[in-house]
Amino acid sequence: MSQVEDIEPLNLLEAVIPVASLVVLVALSFFLFGDAGSGGPNQVAMVMATLIAVFIAWRRGHSLKSLHAAAATSVSSGIGAIFILFAVGALIGTWALSGTLVAMVYYGLQLLNPNYFYVTTALICAIVSSSIGSSWTTAGTIGVGFMGIAVNMNLDPAISAAAIISGAYFGDTTSPLSDSTNLAAGTAGVGLYDHIRETSITSGLALALSLVVFFMLGRPGDFDATEKIRAIESAFPTTPWLFLPIAVVAGMALFRFPPFTAIFAGAIAGGLVAAAASPDRVAAFAGGTDLPRALAVLKGVWLALAEGYRAETGHASVDQLVSRGGMVSMLNTIWLVITALAFGGVVEKAGVLDRLVGPVVGRLKSAGGLVGAMTGSVAGTNVVTADQYIAIVLPTRMFGQAFARLGFAPIVLSRTVGATATPTSALIPWNSCGAYMAATLGVGTLHYAPYAIFCAVSPLIVIAMAVLNVRMPRMPVAKDGQG
Repeated sequence: MSQVEDIEPLNLLEAVIPVASLVVLVALSFFLFGDAGSGGPNQVAMVMATLIAVFIAWRRGHSLKSLHAAAATSVSSGIGAIFILFAVGALIGTWALSGTLVAMVYYGLQLLNPNYFYVTTALICAIVSSSIGSSWTTAGTIGVGFMGIAVNMNLDPAISAAAIISGAYFGDTTSPLSDSTNLAAGTAGVGLYDHIRETSITSGLALALSLVVFFMLGRPGDFDATEKIRAIESAFPTTPWLFLPIAVVAGMALFRFPPFTAIFAGAIAGGLVAAAASPDRVAAFAGGTDLPRALAVLKGVWLALAEGYRAETGHASVDQLVSRGGMVSMLNTIWLVITALAFGGVVEKAGVLDRLVGPVVGRLKSAGGLVGAMTGSVAGTNVVTADQYIAIVLPTRMFGQAFARLGFAPIVLSRTVGATATPTSALIPWNSCGAYMAATLGVGTLHYAPYAIFCAVSPLIVIAMAVLNVRMPRMPVAKDGQG
């Protein structure tokens, strides 16, 4: 017969300590190590904060076995994200090897201009993400190409990454193909297209403001890409056929293949294009002079999938562009995601968020206060649990009765969580989304966050709508004698 745990609820101080420990330790890591903190010190900080949370929960009656199980369950929920990270690393490696990344930069340098690069990037990413429903796929494919163009135009990488993310997350909050959009609607008990209609308003306003800011940030002046284009032409053959891997990913995404499947298929397509278009370069990269040609080419593609591509073309700018990728390049990020999810599982099991938020919910009496408290809770859940899906489900459960008590229709609840959970997840370095964007685009989360206008403004818009009582539908009041 199993023993029932005698659990005592946390007091306020006990609930605050794990969260405060996390913030202090991660802040100290960034102070001491800067961007290098993501290579190990941040992960150590997450483990230390987890041990503090375990100790507090254990004192209140939770068994170490149950806390271990909670951490393991939380980590297992992130397995899908971990495999996607591996797939993106593999994709970047073969796209660098095949010349797909170079082709994106080559044609982008001829078509785009620094004066409107940021705004154009955000708009294109918004269109693509709306079509395929995935911010991760958008950033991991065309986003990588846009970053290469930005570097060659001597533009600010942080603003470029923010433009990519702002556009990508617009689609993630408004597309019927987005898993987070479907989850927000389903958890709140709202029809999918009703939810999309409301979030399209808030997300549309946030995107419009973002485009205005990115247009103003554009660098006025002349830009001559002739030298860079010549360097690319002398190092890599560029043809439209090199865009075939992009077409593979886009097509599979439109047919709703899982992101991992679509992205890894794009990585394989990149390897096949490399083998067909530049077999000599692939064989040389493998160092396979003692191998039959076919095996040398296979080894080169395999190596790019695992460890990425390293070029020595004699042109520093081209080498910097294509020397990247491989599954191994994602290991530090995966390490961070695992430790962050373990922390999230422990604090959720211990009831930290319930203790911090629960007493506040019952006292809320105004629309502005309710929506403001929920957006804060959603963003805080993203910080504490490091997972946008938990940030969608948990606060929706916690605030559902409060919205109903004040008479608001469920669409207000779903719109609030949809406009907050997904966008703010990209602003937190140890959240799976923030870690993914930093690893994929090569810019630290805290560097691009100040310019990620869409992610910061989206929750503020839903708060403003509540305060101004704009589009705040209420449940119909039943007539006497009718229920």
